Amino acid sequence: MEKYILTIDQGTTSTRAMLFDKNAEIAFIAQEEVKCYFPKPGYVEQDAIELWLSVLSVINQVLIKANLTFYHIAAMGITNQRETTIVWDRNTGMPVANAIVWQSRQSANICNNLSKHKNMIHKKTGLLINPYFSASKIRYILDHLPSGQARAEAGELMFGTVDTWLIYKLTNETRHVTDITNASRTMLFNINTLDWDDEILKVFNIPKSMLPKVLASADDFGETSYFHNTIPIAGVAGDQQAALFGQMCLKPGDAKNTYGTGCFMLMNIGDKVHLSKNGLLTTVA
Repeated sequence: MEKYILTIDQGTTSTRAMLFDKNAEIAFIAQEEVKCYFPKPGYVEQDAIELWLSVLSVINQVLIKANLTFYHIAAMGITNQRETTIVWDRNTGMPVANAIVWQSRQSANICNNLSKHKNMIHKKTGLLINPYFSASKIRYILDHLPSGQARAEAGELMFGTVDTWLIYKLTNETRHVTDITNASRTMLFNINTLDWDDEILKVFNIPKSMLPKVLASADDFGETSYFHNTIPIAGVAGDQQAALFGQMCLKPGDAKNTYGTGCFMLMNIGDKVHLSKNGLLTTVA
């Protein structure tokens, strides 16, 4: 029986499932649009349950197209829109607010009020303090959720980017993990020590208990227990770093552009941290 690799690509405007054969060729593909909500100018949100259901839908669609079952799947990989922020209840497994999408500006005031920490944050994370990243989005959700801070400090709330949320649901709410490429876009992850940074967590007043465990991009992310048989989730990478790798930018100086909801240029700068003096971002590939 020929085995396939199932890949989930959960993007800002659509979710795709692809089956790759043993020659790493796309054998089958299914795609479904996902909604964005714009409650106020500059605000961009999504329903995390809708994202999850879209993943289930495209998985079923691609298997129907291919006339295959879950027993034909050797392993699963996930790539995802990056900084989009989801907070959910540890007891119910349900989101406590809409997901705040990477491009949303609703936490701009939080960043402005913490601008005195910009040099420290840049040095540790390689990022500029900006509502683009997850940290201020978490803070915004906790500030606007009744008893949000108290619930977070009591260990009742969990945070994840889209990869973490999907893995949590696919593993029947047993694994709370992310990969290093997504972690490095939260503005909470120290790219020098490769760990969550306590000083930055204190600045944003975010309890460490909310955060997922950080794994390598190729690692054991758990097994799906949502389907008829278990499938190992063996690879996770944020969409832009995944594209850098997919375009074979393996040597320092190699660069790529991707054109989607936004245009993103990434360049491989090697295995040492270099911080830009011109407003560019340094992150883990």
